[in-house]
Amino acid sequence: MALFGSKKENEIIRKIKPTVIRCENIPKELNKIAKDYGVKVENIDFNLLNVESFIKSKDSDWKKIENEDLKSISKDQLLDENFLLKQVYEIEYFSKSKIKKTLDDLHIAIGANATKCKVYMQIKEGSVLRYYDGLRDDLLDFINKYKIRAGILIYIFDDIVDEVVSKLFAKAKVNESLKFEKLSTYLIAESIEPTDTVDAKILYHYKKDENDEDKAHVDYSDRGFIQSVQKDELLIEILKPKAGEPGRDCSGRYIKPKEPDEELNIDFDVDSDSIDVKEDEFSIKYYSKLNGYITFEENRYMVKSEADIDEISFKTTGSIVVGVDSEVKVKVTEANFEKDAIGSGMDVEVTEVDVEGNVGANTNVKAKLVKVGGQTHKTSNIEADEVDINIHKGKIKAKKVKITRLEHGFVEADEVFITQAIGGEIKAREITIELCGSFLKAKFSGFIQINSMRGSENIFTIDPRIRPVSIDPNENKEKIEELKNKEKALSKEIESYTEVVLKNINAYNDLKKRLINYKKNGLKPPKEFIKQYKSFVSQREKLASLKSDLKETKQKLDIYTHKVGEAQDNILKARVINKDKWLGYNEIKAYLLDPPIELVYKVDENERSKVFGVKKVEDGVYEIAPLSEDNL
Repeated sequence: MALFGSKKENEIIRKIKPTVIRCENIPKELNKIAKDYGVKVENIDFNLLNVESFIKSKDSDWKKIENEDLKSISKDQLLDENFLLKQVYEIEYFSKSKIKKTLDDLHIAIGANATKCKVYMQIKEGSVLRYYDGLRDDLLDFINKYKIRAGILIYIFDDIVDEVVSKLFAKAKVNESLKFEKLSTYLIAESIEPTDTVDAKILYHYKKDENDEDKAHVDYSDRGFIQSVQKDELLIEILKPKAGEPGRDCSGRYIKPKEPDEELNIDFDVDSDSIDVKEDEFSIKYYSKLNGYITFEENRYMVKSEADIDEISFKTTGSIVVGVDSEVKVKVTEANFEKDAIGSGMDVEVTEVDVEGNVGANTNVKAKLVKVGGQTHKTSNIEADEVDINIHKGKIKAKKVKITRLEHGFVEADEVFITQAIGGEIKAREITIELCGSFLKAKFSGFIQINSMRGSENIFTIDPRIRPVSIDPNENKEKIEELKNKEKALSKEIESYTEVVLKNINAYNDLKKRLINYKKNGLKPPKEFIKQYKSFVSQREKLASLKSDLKETKQKLDIYTHKVGEAQDNILKARVINKDKWLGYNEIKAYLLDPPIELVYKVDENERSKVFGVKKVEDGVYEIAPLSEDNL
């Protein structure tokens, strides 16, 4: 593979005779030489023959300073804008040779941070540093040449490079060569980093970053109408202007800080009851004293917990999502039942929401307390601790639910109270219905009580899976089966190991005595004795471990079996209570866990019994049957 490019180019390179020049800017000079000869600058090498350093103050001319004295230049001098520093290099440039050199397998690159006050050397993956006499000095010269190419001064700001070279040299010497398995980075020069200037600025910490480029999807329905805040949260910060400190980069250039922008128009006030103001030499900070949301009214910031809104819709507020624990209470006052108080597609997540009117299609409402004075759409979703709704057609998941009229909606809760049910589906521990119409499907684990029956085609199902802590019988069944199989396998393995241990017990005891005897007499026992003894000990330890696993497995099996048994007992306690007469066709069902079957009881229209439940006929046999009202 050619080293220098085309054949024509190689011929030109060979004509570059070694030439000695003096210059201040080696990178610039090498680029000029490469252009003159029509070659790539990478194909030109040079030897550093001499370095002369010069300093200049405001009232003096350039003065030569010995390289070893560069490090004695004070920080005050370096931070003086009128102090100048330069180096003049005497180099011999020539064409790069095809002959392999000692450091040709060490591939490095020099880079710096943005201010050029920290310079780094990167040694590329796969590089090899081979040890030889004189490596330390050659390695330092090698690094210095790369620094000069990058426009970095040498013999100043680079105390650390000696330590880096020493460590690399030592590793190469110990191992004869040092291979770099991954990219390695070393700090090799560090000058005086400037301090940034601080402009006068107002930071609105409570605002969302609407220009976040990392967002994969922008939700245009969420416009931050309400910005929730927490107690002690930093809301607004006014940064006071502060001039930066100067610096000096590793090329010797003075870094002057820019003047701070001091223009700032602060034309707002804050409510002292809800916002705390703290000031120091750097800034003025405004903290929330409450949980709630921040509002700006009449040129004044304040934190509130209650908000009255005409409607929540795409056109007005957008979605309001500030968190269930935000302590924000929202009241939506739109009461016209021909309109939606919470519009289609809106998300609402606050601590409490009180809606005087309707909840529209495809809405999601999440809070601790939800009240709806109108009706919910069939595609609406509500999730809360407590819910109180006038007319419900959508979906609810809550702890306690109160509904005036259920119209084919879905409810999942712990406790449910419904004034009038016209179809729909309920899953709860306890259900109370004042007036029950037709086509209701109700699943429960505790009881369902109907005070007035006015319809038929209803299905009431006792389901032990509906509990505050849900039990999945299928999951339990699989787990019990898994534990039983494990118990059986462990018992079989224990039996096998017990047989082996008992068979070898005499040999074990005899070998143990022999080893004790060897030890008493200060003799080293034969290797075969030790090997066999370890084998006997291993068998006994394995047997003990298996017995421990079996004990743990039996405990787990007892727990899972008990859970199923507890749920089965609860089935026997569940009740269907109808305080009125039965009408038309209705069904009572029950899911059993052990055995896993479904019981069905078709209630006759002339049925006089008020209470129904599951009773045990004999072991493994259950039925749904009328029960005495004494069983309530």
